[in-house]
Amino acid sequence: MSARRRLGTRWRRRRPLRTRLAVAAAAAVALVAIGVCAAAFFVIRYKLYQQLDQNLAQSATLIAQQRHYDTEPGVVTGECRYLGAPACSQIVPADAADDPAEPYLLPVTGETRKVAARQTAPYYTSLTLHGKPTRMYTTSYGDGDAVQVALRADIAERGVSQAASLLSAVGGAGVLLSAVGGYWVSRTGLAPITRLTATAERIAATRDARHRIELPPEPPGRAGHQDEVTRLATTFNTMLAELEESVAARRRLVADASHELRTPLTALRTNAELLARADRLTDAQRERASGALGRQLREVTGLVNDLIELARDEEPQPLLEEVRLAPLTAHAVDAAREHWPAVPFALRVAPEAVDLSVPGVPARLSRLLTNLLDNAAKFSPAGAPVEVSLTAAALTVRDHGPGIAEEDLPYVFDRFYRAEKARALPGSGLGLAMARQIAHAHKAELTAERAPGGGAQFRLTLPAP
Repeated sequence: MSARRRLGTRWRRRRPLRTRLAVAAAAAVALVAIGVCAAAFFVIRYKLYQQLDQNLAQSATLIAQQRHYDTEPGVVTGECRYLGAPACSQIVPADAADDPAEPYLLPVTGETRKVAARQTAPYYTSLTLHGKPTRMYTTSYGDGDAVQVALRADIAERGVSQAASLLSAVGGAGVLLSAVGGYWVSRTGLAPITRLTATAERIAATRDARHRIELPPEPPGRAGHQDEVTRLATTFNTMLAELEESVAARRRLVADASHELRTPLTALRTNAELLARADRLTDAQRERASGALGRQLREVTGLVNDLIELARDEEPQPLLEEVRLAPLTAHAVDAAREHWPAVPFALRVAPEAVDLSVPGVPARLSRLLTNLLDNAAKFSPAGAPVEVSLTAAALTVRDHGPGIAEEDLPYVFDRFYRAEKARALPGSGLGLAMARQIAHAHKAELTAERAPGGGAQFRLTLPAP
């Protein structure tokens, strides 16, 4: 990498984005302004000299019309020393031997002789005559002669000089305005990014995700039409809302978990302290305390395992495979029959669902079904069946228990939520929350509703193939 390129890269890294954007915008506008002024200068210069050349060509034509071709070579008119006077002119033969005795007013060169001999095309020349800028035109005349016509070029030179001064001033003003415009563009264009940076820094300092970036009001009639920076700010606000919701959910989980763990841990400590004084207890008391301690350990272990499962947001991709739902559901129902012998389970699999399969993790899907079946069996009266139905579109689990109260329906899948009727039953209130999380991880939707005729019905809507 060359030294110049390294210097440019180092400059870009050290300068803030606003400065680089202002410099880039100002440079672009300045280049345009300088280019326009330069183009205007060359156009003006070309038009001034074009007009002067046209006057010279007309003067040469007028001389050719007013003179006979046998006119002797020499000076025809010689008034070039006066500004605005008629053009000075002279006739030059192709052969230097035919030159008159009087000297020529205008310079004669070998190129002039070639034009007279028609060996070279006519041409224009800029020269200094009598200390003044002059423009000369040389063209063929008659048979073997050339005519040279000259005019003072002071007016054209002065016009070119004035145009250069004026356009230089305009270009300088354009460069200055481009610098101001570049600063304004960078300041206005990066305002949302500045607010975004300030918001991010404030969140980092306060650890409060409730802050948002202020968005400019949308102009009337252009709702939904946002520029790229505004869309970035909107996306950042959406991300902050998701972050705030996630942080709030984590805090609720920690608070609920600490609340749910406090009671069993207290009971565990009490029973452990009681067993530490086993020499003062009878055999029956020791057996009762030991059984309570083991039961409470199992409850705490199950609760901790459920919390670990809820902490997972997605399924591990390497474990995904095609899972046949009919055999998996039948296995889960058989396991539930063994665990709940007093509750009959009825399974119905639609013909179109016999070979139905979905991508997923078998152990996690089995856990989802087990939680739904355990929940249904827990609320089912003795002898009332739990009905399981699998179709190509959904899997439903229905019980004939007390059902779900209308005010409890929005919260049945919340962590640690337990309806008033369920508080006397065993469980931690995490089973349905875990079931919905597993369903979402498998692109499925789990809903709860009041079943017709009483009881609760949970519907797992399967993802479209």
